[in-house]
Amino acid sequence: MSNVKVTAERSYEVLIGAAWKSELANALKGRTRAAIIVSESMQESLGSLESGDTEIFTFTIADGEAGKSTTTLMQVWNWLGAAGFTRNDLIVAIGGGATTDFGGYAAASWLRGIDWVAIPTTVAGMVDAAIGGKTAINSDYGKNLIGAFHSPISVIIDFEWLATLSDRDFAAGLAEVVKAGFIADGTILDLMRGKDLATLRRDRKVIAELIARAVAVKAEVVSSDFKESFAREALNYGHTLGHAIELESKFSLRHGECVAIGMAFMAHLQLALGLITSELAQEHLDILQGLELPISYKRQSWPTLLANMSLDKKARGKSLRFVTITGIGKTDRLENPDEQVLLAAYEKVSS
Repeated sequence: MSNVKVTAERSYEVLIGAAWKSELANALKGRTRAAIIVSESMQESLGSLESGDTEIFTFTIADGEAGKSTTTLMQVWNWLGAAGFTRNDLIVAIGGGATTDFGGYAAASWLRGIDWVAIPTTVAGMVDAAIGGKTAINSDYGKNLIGAFHSPISVIIDFEWLATLSDRDFAAGLAEVVKAGFIADGTILDLMRGKDLATLRRDRKVIAELIARAVAVKAEVVSSDFKESFAREALNYGHTLGHAIELESKFSLRHGECVAIGMAFMAHLQLALGLITSELAQEHLDILQGLELPISYKRQSWPTLLANMSLDKKARGKSLRFVTITGIGKTDRLENPDEQVLLAAYEKVSS
């Protein structure tokens, strides 16, 4: 097991390669009550939990983005109130990134903030959503528009959860790892280059290193910029269009699949603007396709996507902003690009 430290409004550790049940038992010590918020698909995987003197309550939410609703949050608030949760009690979120987003926001909003622990069960949750204290639910107008910065007291990453994932979900999570490679750590791309999904998934040692490296990228960025000025915005490479597609598709695509399309879009856009070489643009497409991730979006919905992008959290007033790279590990931003240039890049991924 290895630990990565994150420093934000509080310092906490990401425990990589941990045994989640034993680490959770440690976190429960001294707590009167603990609320386990778990996604439907993971509920049967919990088994028995060692709680000592802690009274455990379990609340199940829908899988994926469907669980991140105001209706579900109100149910959880009422549930916490009925159970008498106080500031000394604990929320534990077990599931993918959507579940840790939701559980973290439930913790942030109850009594103005109580402690919580993240136990991510997906690649995306392990390398991205569970780290950094960005907690949120969705609204009808976009993803993660209602939220708060509220760090967990611990993130417990157990690689055994990875065996529960379908190839589709595994690949979708790797999109966030690819992103970390392009914005910060070229070794990630070296480890992926020329490999297909099946080969990569069989290599437990490489997967462990990829996750550890992506965690280290996320931890370094959020430690330097907790409240998301430009340094942390770099983590949103490929996400501007990606989030817009998620909303337009009514979340029928995985988050990572949308981010993959968003990175393919950025490859075409940055090449057109002369920001990257044709070789680097092609590397985006080759790595993503090798992982069986989509690099195109067939629906002809540019006006809707453009409107959705205007709601992106990086937008300022009427200015649309994109995270860009000028080389591996070299990030910048692009503000209010010409709409025709954007459309031309989108046509490359929609044809």
